[in-house]
Amino acid sequence: MALLTVEELCKGFGKELAVKEVNFTLEEGECGALLGPNGAGKSTTLKMLTGILKPSKGNIIFDGKQNSDFRKLIGYLPQEPKMHNWMTGREALRFMGQLSHMPKEDLDQRIDELLFLVGIENAANRQVGTYSGGMKQRLGIAQAIIHRPKLVIMDEPVSALDPIGRREMLDLLKNVKKETTILFSTHILHDVQELSDKVFIISKGQLVVNNKLNELIEAHQQPIFIIEAEKNIDQWTESLKDELETVEEIEALGNKARIKVNDIARARNSLLLKIEKDKIPLQRFEIMQTTLEQIFLKMVK
Repeated sequence: MALLTVEELCKGFGKELAVKEVNFTLEEGECGALLGPNGAGKSTTLKMLTGILKPSKGNIIFDGKQNSDFRKLIGYLPQEPKMHNWMTGREALRFMGQLSHMPKEDLDQRIDELLFLVGIENAANRQVGTYSGGMKQRLGIAQAIIHRPKLVIMDEPVSALDPIGRREMLDLLKNVKKETTILFSTHILHDVQELSDKVFIISKGQLVVNNKLNELIEAHQQPIFIIEAEKNIDQWTESLKDELETVEEIEALGNKARIKVNDIARARNSLLLKIEKDKIPLQRFEIMQTTLEQIFLKMVK
């Protein structure tokens, strides 16, 4: 049974629908990524799931219960976590744990566990106002999972971090994934491929992709060959369109060419035979696959 099921979810502001009949499911233990350009409806969707916004229409079924108050079973990390700067990291976590009605004996142990998990145990007694942006994100994740929620919802958790901070945050989220289900929004596609099981792409308020990551990439694969030679091969690559029926599209520039084909096995054999026959001084022969970024751009356009 799915942990989270969203049915025909809509949200209007005045006469405008920001989210239009969104449907998806997330199984327990999965990590789902909600993708979309700015203004697509990602944050609005997440805020409806957390109870911050009330849907105009549709159903949210959590753990088998429809349209119930399940806020105590979820954790939430907003795009910009807000905490009291005068509190220490430890005090901030204790405050959040008390709001979640955690027993004191359990809370103290859990705080120590999380400070170590997110890597800020050495700053536990410093005021949050002295934390860097990355440290605040780490503390934000800790507060989101302190009560051991069944689902953690995060709104662009790595968007404000530098490359080193992003790398550290991804490693941290992999550990979080071991103990709970995750749904997060992002526009950084590399992170999705590294972390997610399912991909949901939203564009202009409508869900245009709802699929497992591996199935999505497989369904949109368009094999492409990259050829590089020691000399200009513009004329040679142009001749391939007429001579090889597997070739669909060619982009050539000087000594490099990008060749899109419709049958990767046949194209590989015929291209290699053609290269040998015409004595092309080959430097590079590589098979590429359609990336998640290319799929994303295709879907949102």
